[in-house]
Amino acid sequence: MSEVNWLEDTEAAEAMGLDPARVPWIGNTLREAVSAGETPGGVAVVSRRGRRIRFACGNAVDDDTGQTPVSFETIFDCASLTKIVVTLPLTLLLAERGQLRLDDPAALYLPSLAAAEAKRRSGTRGEQMTLRHLLTHTAGLAPFYDLHSHGFSREEIVDYICQAPPEAAPGARVVYSDLGYILLGEIIAKVAGRPLRVRGAGELFTRLGLASSGYLTAPAPEVRRRLASTAEPGTAVGAGPAGVPVHDENARALAGVSGHAGLFATADDLASYAELWLGRGYSAAAGRRVLSAAAVEAATRPCTDGVPGGCRGLGWVLRGDPFDAAGDLLSPVAYGHTGFTGTSLYIDPELELACVLLTNRVHYGRDRSVAGLRAKFHNTVAAAIADA
Repeated sequence: MSEVNWLEDTEAAEAMGLDPARVPWIGNTLREAVSAGETPGGVAVVSRRGRRIRFACGNAVDDDTGQTPVSFETIFDCASLTKIVVTLPLTLLLAERGQLRLDDPAALYLPSLAAAEAKRRSGTRGEQMTLRHLLTHTAGLAPFYDLHSHGFSREEIVDYICQAPPEAAPGARVVYSDLGYILLGEIIAKVAGRPLRVRGAGELFTRLGLASSGYLTAPAPEVRRRLASTAEPGTAVGAGPAGVPVHDENARALAGVSGHAGLFATADDLASYAELWLGRGYSAAAGRRVLSAAAVEAATRPCTDGVPGGCRGLGWVLRGDPFDAAGDLLSPVAYGHTGFTGTSLYIDPELELACVLLTNRVHYGRDRSVAGLRAKFHNTVAAAIADA
C-alpha cells in the first residue's frame, strides 16, 4: 500500500490548536479504509487558523494496467461537490450583482420550462418553481433521469427536464435532485452570457488560485496522468465526448460541463475553497473577498425549516439532513456536501475547521462505500482539537 504520512510538523498542529498525540488518529481512518478495500486511495486535508495538515494513502489507479500511488497532486473527480463549489457560488455572485434574484421563477430564464408550465392550468405544480427551490432541492423535480443513453444534445437534455411533469409542488418536500442543478448551470451561463466552464474559471478558480481545479473536457496527457481513476471494473470512463473523464454519465452527455457534476480538483484546492467559507467570503490566501458575508450567511442558515425530507441551506447539507456526513462530534452548525465518487467537504465555523476527504471509491465498484470513513474522519478531527 502506497502511503504518504501526515506531515511531521508538531508546530503546525499546535498552531492549529490540535493535540499532536491525537493527530495520527485522523490518518488512521483513511489507512484502515484503504487496507479494508473500501477505496483504492484518498487524500485528506484539515485546515484550521490558516494552517493545514495533510495525509495521502493508497493508489490513484489500481487495475490491470498497474498501480499509481496517490499524492497531494492527485486530481479527483469531485462529482456532486460541483454543486457547492461551482454552481452555488456562481449563483450567489449573480445575485450579489443584481443580475438575478433567488426568488425569480426558473421559467424566467428557461423558455422550455415556461412553455411547459403554460400548458398546465394556473396554480398547478411547477407554476412557481424558483431558483431558491432549485438550490434547496425543493423544486419538486425527480432525483434523476437517464439523460445519457438517448443521444440528446445539451438543448434536448434541458428541454427534457423542463417538460417532465414535476413529482411534487415546489416547496412541498426536500428531494435531492441532480436535475435542478443541471438547470441552474444553464441559467448561470445564460445570465452571465458565458459558458459555465468559462464562468467558473474566471470567477472562482483563477481568483482563488485554484490552479488544479476545473472542468475537464479533453485533459492534456500531463493532467490525465494526475487523475485518480474512477473507471469501474469492466468499464471505460473517458469514452464519452472528446474523451471526457468524468464518472457521471449525465455530465458526460453534457460534454463534462454541468451544474451538478464535472468538477475536478486536488484536496488542497478544495481546502482553499473551504477556507473562503470559513472566512465568511474572504480568502486570506488570495488576499481578496470573493463572496459577501451576507451571501455566506444566507447560504448556510437553515432554508427548509418545516419542509419534510431534509435540512438544507442553499446547496449545503446541514446537520440533521439524511445526507449529513458530519459524524458525531462536529458542532451543530457544521455544514458540507458529498460526491458520489467518494468525495466530501465539510466546514465547521464553531470549531474553525475545514475538512476535505477525497477518495476514488467507485474505482473498485459502485458497491463500495465510504460513508463510515467520512464519519470516522470527522470524528477524529473534532477529537484532536485541544483548545475548543
